[in-house]
Amino acid sequence: MNTTTEPPIPANALDGHSWPALPGTKGQALLSLLFQFRQSEFWSAEKLRTKQFEQAEALLQLAYDTVPFYRQHFKACGFGPDFNNTKDDWHTLPVLKRADIQRAGKDLYSKAHPKNHGRVTDIHTSGSTGTPIRALRSELTLLFWSAFTLRDHLWHGRDFSGTLAVIRDSTPGKAEYPAGERFKYWGSSRRAFDTGPSVSLNINTAIPQQLEWLLKQQPTYLLTHPTNLNALARYAIHHGIKLPSLHHIQTLGEILRPETRALCLEAWNVAVKDIYSGREVGYIALQCPEFDHYHVQSEGVIVDILDDNGNPCKTGETGRVIVTPLHNYAMPMIRYDIGDYATLGGACECGRGAMVLTSIEGREQNRLSLQNGGKRWTLMSESNIRRMLKLAPIHEYQFVQKDLNAIEVRLSVFKPLTKKQEGNLLDLFKTKFGDNFRIDIVYMDSLPREKSGKRQDFVSEVS
Repeated sequence: MNTTTEPPIPANALDGHSWPALPGTKGQALLSLLFQFRQSEFWSAEKLRTKQFEQAEALLQLAYDTVPFYRQHFKACGFGPDFNNTKDDWHTLPVLKRADIQRAGKDLYSKAHPKNHGRVTDIHTSGSTGTPIRALRSELTLLFWSAFTLRDHLWHGRDFSGTLAVIRDSTPGKAEYPAGERFKYWGSSRRAFDTGPSVSLNINTAIPQQLEWLLKQQPTYLLTHPTNLNALARYAIHHGIKLPSLHHIQTLGEILRPETRALCLEAWNVAVKDIYSGREVGYIALQCPEFDHYHVQSEGVIVDILDDNGNPCKTGETGRVIVTPLHNYAMPMIRYDIGDYATLGGACECGRGAMVLTSIEGREQNRLSLQNGGKRWTLMSESNIRRMLKLAPIHEYQFVQKDLNAIEVRLSVFKPLTKKQEGNLLDLFKTKFGDNFRIDIVYMDSLPREKSGKRQDFVSEVS
């Protein structure tokens, strides 16, 4: 495997030609975007914001002219048909909820989508918020998705000649153990750069078998959901399983806890690089190349972080994540409440001007519902997790609030717990959640995943 730190050479698409490389049409488009990304990532925050709203004004104009929902939506709040002052008036636009998308249906589709944006396809979200939606996207939006994927690879110095292992797909019958699936390249990255192979395994495979498969594949990089990674690392530590070929790990699709980063360093001495994205909106933020926080992908989305009163959050405050994809003309989603909460950060020392998110906190159903009607985040701190793991041989855990008075703690353990261990755990959980909650421990061989392959470590089932 090539271990040089030199920039990768583009993929060549011409028969009988060697150097300088000439990629195909889509590869050329990706390299064009990467060239521009390299310039814009070090622009000032103000310059980035100005260019974002130039693009937003074009999107708003098309939405007003061709999307029935937005023509009514904008007129109701005094917007349009002139969108020249969008930057100043942006926060007066109402937020788009998932329920609004469900009600609007096809009225959110553009009636005159630009033909040169490519073919339009539909996607369905997993409905982890309880409100699944159908969305449209064009080939242009997929091009930006591929470009941000490549930016992530380049930011974190990945060697394209290595092997990428993916444990993510939950489709029954697909990428099943023991063989999984094998591909010649890293998906759409091959359009811009030559890559090594990629291999895939179904995420519903048992953890011991996942590690057996990884040992056989000897991957350079691993992409999976954080809860799955947590279980892999914990099992590997318990059984002394090393992955000597692994350089670092990518995570996406769930909230990445600091605990998981620490476990991967302990298990394999590898770092974790996280991705924040949404199936219906694309990439939202990538982990900074130099720090653990995230940079919003300003070339693709406008992100607002709003408090409970709908006002912009200040640095250090946690609020709702409001996303506007800037290039989806097939189904504009303007100021869309994706259902997540994040904490707004200040300027990054790396010099990149994009908005910083210090952490992604979770969704509404990841907050504890209180008897007085309030809600609060309840994630176990790193110190509490360390204490929990010292008290008992726990492999996986999940907290489920069943009602305003009861929390079910689901545990997968390496060996049965003693009465003393169980009692010590209950004392810890009472301290964490409060004496007014009944704590029930339920033991499982393995913790269930959602249909999408994801799993949340705290879920409130209280309406």
